Amino acid sequence: MTIINASQFNITSDADITENLVRLISYAKAVDGEKTVVFDKGTYYIDSKKCRKLMLYITNTVGDNEFTEDETPHLNTVAFYFEGIDNITFDGGNSVFVIDGKATNIAMENCKNITLKNIEIRHAHPDMHQLTVVGKGPFHIDFEIDRDTQYEFVEGKAYIYAKDYRYTIDHKSNNSWWIGLIRKNTPDKIKRVNHPLFSALKIKDLGNHRIRVTYPNTFRFIIGDCYYLFDVRRQYAGIFVNKCKNVRLENIKQRFNYSLALVAQDSENIDVDNIEFAPEKDSARKMASVADFVQICMCRGNVSVKNSYFDGAGDDCLNVHGVHFKITDIKDNRLTLSFMHPQSHGYNPLRVNDTIAYINSDTLLEEGTAVIEKSELLNEHEILLTVSNTDKARVGNVIENISACPNLEFENNTMTRIITRGLLITTRGKVNVKNNHFVSTSMSGILLSDDAKSWYESGMCTDVTIQNNTFDYCGQTPILIKPENKVYAGAVHKNVKLIGNTFKKYKGYCISAKDTDGIVLKGNKFSGRSIKGKNCNMELK
Repeated sequence: MTIINASQFNITSDADITENLVRLISYAKAVDGEKTVVFDKGTYYIDSKKCRKLMLYITNTVGDNEFTEDETPHLNTVAFYFEGIDNITFDGGNSVFVIDGKATNIAMENCKNITLKNIEIRHAHPDMHQLTVVGKGPFHIDFEIDRDTQYEFVEGKAYIYAKDYRYTIDHKSNNSWWIGLIRKNTPDKIKRVNHPLFSALKIKDLGNHRIRVTYPNTFRFIIGDCYYLFDVRRQYAGIFVNKCKNVRLENIKQRFNYSLALVAQDSENIDVDNIEFAPEKDSARKMASVADFVQICMCRGNVSVKNSYFDGAGDDCLNVHGVHFKITDIKDNRLTLSFMHPQSHGYNPLRVNDTIAYINSDTLLEEGTAVIEKSELLNEHEILLTVSNTDKARVGNVIENISACPNLEFENNTMTRIITRGLLITTRGKVNVKNNHFVSTSMSGILLSDDAKSWYESGMCTDVTIQNNTFDYCGQTPILIKPENKVYAGAVHKNVKLIGNTFKKYKGYCISAKDTDGIVLKGNKFSGRSIKGKNCNMELK
């Protein structure tokens, strides 16, 4: 075991380490065998202007049509970049790393046996801004802007700014529907609403981080409510894991990220333990992520998320899924496939010797299988496969890579202030969701989905156990089993066990299911009605 001290590379606390960090990681890559990089405990600073710039195609992030004319699509600024490194432990020593500017916090590509631990990442003046209602009249609202936000008035217009961004405070106020709102009387709940400056007539600076906004009326505002403004484009990521194997994240804290907090794409065996994706306790903000906290896409093997805390997501807490690729052409034993969602493309997770299933886009049922003999990424949006047979392939239907359906263990975690769903699960692997606390989600706590018409996120669930979880508050049905098939020709999901769960504060059906076989209910405690089902086979014990 080789020990590499970060201090050897002139990495010292309370200093800019951006360029020396690149040197450190490059050196560690060249060291053979097992190695551990160790930091002295402290606070370190990273400047986005000095970071590496890399082309990263990150699933479920910004689409090509969302970039501005002066941006290079998919060009990412990256603070920590690990590429082709094996057998490494990167120990931050419980240090705080402060990134100044927009960036992907950490990216790992083509690594094997890599552990990151004891790291806390913060952002200086992040593009996430809290406006608190502190005063109200019939035609005006006084907002207090959080102290971490920098703003100025220029020629009568209010601008929010920091390194890598500057825009008017009412930017896109007429068509922004994704804004977060936390009501004073329900501090654990967050929901999506229109921009707080929608229909604003005038903005005046009151000084001391307060502004007065004039409206035709102020009915929708309540003193003490907090609104959250942010760029919804998902341009970067917190931690990006691509084409890696055996990745462990331990005692990682991310206080903010510009997109998804953790994306694992086309990787195998992801172990997450004791992470905290949440604002720091003394933060002015109560949101930590622009989008999902954890996104697992086209992965394999085992995914484990345990003993972790998630607070303030701009989308789901966890999404585990594959990709339904549409068949656009068939010639002999060759298939041309297309990525169908604009936020997912540019990578190839279809490997030689993988087994694919031919899926009917309307029924979401499997109609046949084949083995991949050759796989080629033709361009950002198309993949060419040579397969063992195309007997059941049809143009317009989709394929699912059933070799890339991971098992999932999600245990002993707490989720609060989740703006959509807690968990969105669409994988054929063995799924265990146990002993978790769903404090608050604005939509369902757990959704078993599957679709080939909108997000194209595959696939069917075949072995799911949801056990001993507590659902305090869900804005919609706490457990929703809803494959998005357009035609019923048989059950899409099967073997779903719901055991010993507790449902609180929900008046309707706590469980809703359709087109699913083998649902077992045992020992659940319901606040409202138990379950409703359509085209379901259920057993109550």
